[in-house]
Amino acid sequence: MIRMAVDASLEVRTHTALHVLKGAVVKVLGAKWTAGVWVKGARGRLIVQLDKKPDPGELARVEEEANGKIGEDAPIEELEMSRVEAEDRWGDSIYDAFPLPASITRLKVLHIPGWNVNACNKEHTTTTAEIGSLKIVKNRYRPSKQLLEISFEISPS
Repeated sequence: MIRMAVDASLEVRTHTALHVLKGAVVKVLGAKWTAGVWVKGARGRLIVQLDKKPDPGELARVEEEANGKIGEDAPIEELEMSRVEAEDRWGDSIYDAFPLPASITRLKVLHIPGWNVNACNKEHTTTTAEIGSLKIVKNRYRPSKQLLEISFEISPS
């Protein structure tokens, strides 16, 4: 029972790290659409649509920017609002490459001001510092699909 609570907390931190990593990917590489995510324990994978393979320096900057945002201890807002209100405020940037059904009229939105906004019904930390630190451990670019997969791990700071 106690182990499950620890794992859940770890996965909340790792899931939140996905959002911080996505903000860094947008800032450094200009990617917009998330094509997939995966989290288990302290490991995660972010898959984004990208039209070119990033060089090692760009990926190092992505990691540096993500850890910079984590180090800021930036507040994380979890908002619930109508879909219309969310779209009026942020446009389509709240969505990923996979659309939400039109029948969904209320959204939970994660917002890290000036960094990342995304419709997301998962649980998140309240600040970025709670994540710990992030290390990109692997990346793979699939040119035929124009997808960049970034695998990462988090650890306590």
